[in-house]
Amino acid sequence: MNVSELARRLRVTPNELLDKLPGLGFSIGRKAIKIDDYIAENIVRKWHENRRRERMRSSLSKFPNGSMSKDASALRPVKIPPVLIVRELAGLLSLPVTRVIQELMRNGVLAAQNERLDFETAAIIAEELGFKAEPAEEGTSTTNANANANATEHAAAEDRLKQDFDTGTDETLKARPPVVVVMGHVDHGKTKTLDAIRTTNIVATEAGGITQHIGAYQAVKKDRRITFIDTPGHEAFTVMRSRGAKVADIAILVVAADDGVQPQTKEAISIIKAAGLPFIVALNKIDKEDADQARVLAQLSENGVQVEEWGGTVPLVKISALKGIGIEDLLDMVLLVADMNADRIRANPSVLAKGTVIEAHVDKGEGPVATVLVQSGTLHRNEYIGIGGALYGRVRAMRDWNGKMMDEAPPGTPAKILGFKVAPAIGDIIEVPVDPKKLTEKVKQAFQVAESFTAKKQITNDDGKAKKQTYQVVLKADVLGSLEALLGMLEKIHDEDVGVEVIQKGLGNVSDADVLRAANASKVVYAFSVVPYPQIGEMARDQGVEIRQYKIIYELFDDIVAELNKMLKPEVTHTDLGRFETVAIFRTEAGRMVLGGRVTEGKAVTGERARIWRGEEPLGDVEIEAVQIGKQKVKEAPAGTECGISFKGKIKVQVGDRFEIFHEDVKERKVTVNR
Repeated sequence: MNVSELARRLRVTPNELLDKLPGLGFSIGRKAIKIDDYIAENIVRKWHENRRRERMRSSLSKFPNGSMSKDASALRPVKIPPVLIVRELAGLLSLPVTRVIQELMRNGVLAAQNERLDFETAAIIAEELGFKAEPAEEGTSTTNANANANATEHAAAEDRLKQDFDTGTDETLKARPPVVVVMGHVDHGKTKTLDAIRTTNIVATEAGGITQHIGAYQAVKKDRRITFIDTPGHEAFTVMRSRGAKVADIAILVVAADDGVQPQTKEAISIIKAAGLPFIVALNKIDKEDADQARVLAQLSENGVQVEEWGGTVPLVKISALKGIGIEDLLDMVLLVADMNADRIRANPSVLAKGTVIEAHVDKGEGPVATVLVQSGTLHRNEYIGIGGALYGRVRAMRDWNGKMMDEAPPGTPAKILGFKVAPAIGDIIEVPVDPKKLTEKVKQAFQVAESFTAKKQITNDDGKAKKQTYQVVLKADVLGSLEALLGMLEKIHDEDVGVEVIQKGLGNVSDADVLRAANASKVVYAFSVVPYPQIGEMARDQGVEIRQYKIIYELFDDIVAELNKMLKPEVTHTDLGRFETVAIFRTEAGRMVLGGRVTEGKAVTGERARIWRGEEPLGDVEIEAVQIGKQKVKEAPAGTECGISFKGKIKVQVGDRFEIFHEDVKERKVTVNR
């Protein structure tokens, strides 16, 4: 590769590139013209890694003591181990995992929740979020060790996958279909764009118009196949979107011409840039009356996306997904961008297959099923499947995105695989092992990973005692991505008095075990896009368990929040109004008394409450029914006035008892949700 070409790819001048190479560990002379392709790819990887760290450090330098806090003493200390996964870091910081992932993205780090971070990266992110990072002692918990071991296995699998690309030659690396990820803000038309490409109606089947989990599809243009990954578009799916970008070669950023750049559009831009993906802007809904293309392009420019129309380098295609306008032009542009990056869109079809899980669920008829994007090698029917050093099953059958059976899946092909022993996690890298027998002894480890979904989380305070009222629920979902999105949303709930405790969670239809587990807790099972069998419904009624079924993730979340609000005691405030001293008893009835006396302070007010005191002992609270001066009933009697009072209550008042009159304000409380 020419030095000038590599410099263009890194968006620097050739001189700048050659100046920095020695500092990155590459001994290349100042007068070099060409660089070996293998070394060039290593330079690109090291260059982006170095840029990421520089960006993170520069962001810290803007604040005192390397933190966003005004005062270093205001930082909350947190102990961070040498290596941990993203979800674990979120737990240590008591923040939603999506919040941590977004902060990583802002700093140029594209990481899913199960990926590991070193201490330096985790410490910088923690400090940006208002924490002071301190090294934790090694071996602090078994959970950490297991999480780190799983993360290490995952990272090793990623390295082996990269090695397949890095060590190939022009003879072994063959062109494969480009993998395209479609991203953008909710309801900007991502799924409708794919719908127009595939000429099928997927949007109509999605509850609430939000894509519920990742799917992969293929289209053919000019006798060339293109693989598309459809990513969900709502904030709850941040983790899933980042995974979608990690397996893609090209991104399509869909922006609605009538709505412009929105929060998730900005997030998608961050993901695309962090992943280093070439991308195309698809300006959708250009046929709408309120479309303002110039405004949208200006907003994109403000967010670092300069389209070719405005003198930039990012291709722009104007489309109307609803009417099918510009779809052919969009496909042509995808192929053009793929041709410009042909050296990266290659794979060796002859090695043992490796790929990434992009969707997983448990089917009631087929068992654990996963959609896998094959990235290297060719996956054949009857081959064994390994994930993270554990044997997960064997390919009993494979289907393409149309549901047709196939015997092999070459690189760049999405395949629905049947034959898993347990459902894998989204983002897992599957590998065909050289010797399956070496993995058989690790099968139990795979099941332990699956069973960990039922782990119970106890909400406690520092001394280990129960601190909150907890709403214990059983959660079942159709696919792993939806389950993780739900758990990510529940992590946003932070309240001092109440909390959610997911005592059991899993994939697939509601089972008798779920009902029995819920019967001993809050007697609620939440079923997302799954249904109970008729006999399970009868069993639930017998056990007094309610199975609540939902197809829209936010309706389920709102239901849980509503239940937590019911558990919160209302906030009651008292405002002192006056004092009244009893002088005479006029009438005593069942639950009611009429008496006379004098207002010594403030005022006595009709309809308010009063606390009765006898000496230094409180007798209880009553409600003032009426206040009367002479023969006339009044709303209130001021200090110094002699008046009569009638009240409701069972307390038997005596002469000399005192009334403390107050106004009671009852305010309903709501749980705190970190948006």
